[in-house]
Amino acid sequence: MDTIVIGGGQSGLAAARAVLDAGLTPVLLEATDQATGSWPRYYDSLTLFSPARYSCLPGMAFPGDPDRYPHRDEVVAYLARYARDLGRLGVEIRTGARVVAVEAHGQAGGEGFTVRLADGTTLSAPSAIAATGSFANPILPRLQGLADFTGQVLHSAAYTSPEPYAGKRIIVVGAGNSAVQIAYELAEVATVTLASREPVRFLDQRPLGKDVHFWFNVTGFDRLPARLVSTPPAGPVLDEGIYRQALRDGRFDRRPMFSRFDGGAVVWADGSREPVDVVLLATGYRPHLDYLDGLGALDDSGYPRHDRGLSTTHPGLGFLGLEWQRTPASNSLRGVGRDARYLVGKLKSRLGARRLRAGV
Repeated sequence: MDTIVIGGGQSGLAAARAVLDAGLTPVLLEATDQATGSWPRYYDSLTLFSPARYSCLPGMAFPGDPDRYPHRDEVVAYLARYARDLGRLGVEIRTGARVVAVEAHGQAGGEGFTVRLADGTTLSAPSAIAATGSFANPILPRLQGLADFTGQVLHSAAYTSPEPYAGKRIIVVGAGNSAVQIAYELAEVATVTLASREPVRFLDQRPLGKDVHFWFNVTGFDRLPARLVSTPPAGPVLDEGIYRQALRDGRFDRRPMFSRFDGGAVVWADGSREPVDVVLLATGYRPHLDYLDGLGALDDSGYPRHDRGLSTTHPGLGFLGLEWQRTPASNSLRGVGRDARYLVGKLKSRLGARRLRAGV
């Protein structure tokens, strides 16, 4: 094998396809029992904010009406079919293969890597791509009094549907797409406030009658270098108008972030105290790369040291599916394929140079 791809979600599948298209031999390692990444574990009502025509990986169009917004389960089925097609093309996909460590050969991995699995198996290759996403590493903010809060606290990663929260007083923390979408549907059965440090920023889903991703594509925004694009703390919430109308109608409200917990209550910025049953943290994720902890490829915060996906510490190591890795679309179905081709091209060049030096 030439490249070990760690992670079998959208990024790992795109990486394996790019490795194959480059004339190299990949093996793909997925910790769960199917190569569909985190999609089966997202909340039940999750719907893509990009139409099907812009939500596909290289070499396979998303089936059905290209202008519809696919549901979570449709994405799972699409990724499973993509994995099967990769298998028919000769890509070895190992499920139930959880990576626990990556070790470098030679100085900074100049002679390749050994990947160790939880079952004791080891694999070695000249290059490796970390494509494990971030769902398994949710951000849990430090909130004063949280340890003594007597209500329920959960991250959006653990949320599935609104039914268990009927009749509850709920605060959803966050200002991004998931926070607003979850608050909107919880408001059908509960009393909900959206709390955030910054106001929610809305972006019209269909300006001038076309989905915003059409405009992202024709203007080239989706391909702009990430360093040229401002990255706000929370991205804009795509909305055809239903979320803004729900806020205007009082279906749920938005307030500045509360200052602290107090027993079974929160204390708002104005000093008022309010009992709360549930606090749901839609506060995002960090890259899930704990298997690289001993390699020296991550900074003190656990983020990879990289330049557009290429490790700046280990020449044969790449990363895929990071937010703003190369462009605004880097960690999305519509953008990860371009990043995969770029990354594999760079890794192949380094692999070729190493073989030349070795006289292979």
